[in-house]
Amino acid sequence: MAYWLIKTEPSTWSWHDQKTKKMTHWDGVRNYQASNNMKSMKVGDLCFFYHSVTERRILGIVRVTREYYPDPTDETGRFGMVDVSYVEDLLVPVSLDQIKLVPELQNLALVRQSRLSVMPVDEPSWKLICQMGGKRA
Repeated sequence: MAYWLIKTEPSTWSWHDQKTKKMTHWDGVRNYQASNNMKSMKVGDLCFFYHSVTERRILGIVRVTREYYPDPTDETGRFGMVDVSYVEDLLVPVSLDQIKLVPELQNLALVRQSRLSVMPVDEPSWKLICQMGGKRA
């Protein structure tokens, strides 16, 4: 199993929306690096659900339930999407500011490439962020 972080603007698709609907298509990604990350996702992989823009914090966890397939909203045919399903809330949201204070998390793309919308998370970082959020990894 691999671990990921996926970002969304809460005004477009929020954690509340995800929890209510349970499953959604993760579409609209138009960055090649983020798209390549999505191509690497496998069914069962876990993702942190991150609100970008003003909130900049991880709120919960979703699971990949369908691997990469064509995104019908992409007129060029170059980009795809995955499906993700709600797993659980973090007991305590973990902010980007908190992550930046932890030396062990400085390797994360979230810190180094803050604009990337889909990024891998290594297992030790996953466990540490889960712990910060009040969850066991």
